[in-house]
Amino acid sequence: MAKVTSGLGTSHIPLLGYLMDKGESHLEKWAPIFKGYEFTKKWIREQKPDVVILVYNDHATTFDMKLIPTFAIGCGESYRPADEGYGARPVPLVKGAPKLAWHIAESVILQGFDLTIVNEMTVDHGLTVPLSMVFGEVEEWPCQVIPLAVNTVVYPAPTGERCLALGKAIRAAVEQFPDDLTVQVWGTGGMSHQLLGERAGLINREWDLAFMDDLKNDYEKLAKISQVEYIRESGTEGSEMVMWLIMRGALNHEVQEVHRHYHVPVSNTALGHLIYENASQESEEEKTL
Repeated sequence: MAKVTSGLGTSHIPLLGYLMDKGESHLEKWAPIFKGYEFTKKWIREQKPDVVILVYNDHATTFDMKLIPTFAIGCGESYRPADEGYGARPVPLVKGAPKLAWHIAESVILQGFDLTIVNEMTVDHGLTVPLSMVFGEVEEWPCQVIPLAVNTVVYPAPTGERCLALGKAIRAAVEQFPDDLTVQVWGTGGMSHQLLGERAGLINREWDLAFMDDLKNDYEKLAKISQVEYIRESGTEGSEMVMWLIMRGALNHEVQEVHRHYHVPVSNTALGHLIYENASQESEEEKTL
């Protein structure tokens, strides 16, 4: 039987991919950023996940104003890195997990979530940067990946409560899958940042750190944050943090935080990263909390 064992939250700042692709990630001025992922690279080699369900938002590469799904799951065999205007990143082809993805789609839709099923798509920095930061520079990604795209670009974005509930539904789906698989769920995006307008460059360190503190044990409170509050406190792009709630919902109520990293600024963005491992087996009653 498949099992979700751990979760990971990380920013997906495009500059990080650029630095790795250009061979500049080793430079001293970037050291405080990349050192925060050294633990993660060792941890992921020990964990050896079979599948990563990677929650991210598309940046107008697959979806644009013609088509904006609230939640979309990739059920294809593979996904090419997208050309975001300056050529595709020189990173490996992303290998899908179609059998598990179709199972999740069926289970989650029957639980009341209307997922958009996507069989052909390209994946942009929202997905490939987290893979690079966690696995490093590799010839091929060492696991299969299920892309789960969430609309956080065009109003209205899904609520935190809906995202948390989707994470719980995904966990239930994974646990019903008969194959013996180790599955991780990654929530990406954020943290506080605003790219345009009068508040461009906004970073709210206090807000970010409070969010990371509460995500472990007080995530139900975070799920009640409105999109207006996200925008006011963390910038127009800060609402990407709802995607971390999908990751959190897919884990047990009790988790162990094994790593945390926070750094500002990266470009004009706050960078956040943490890792949770399920602390214990849960009873059926605990799963409903």
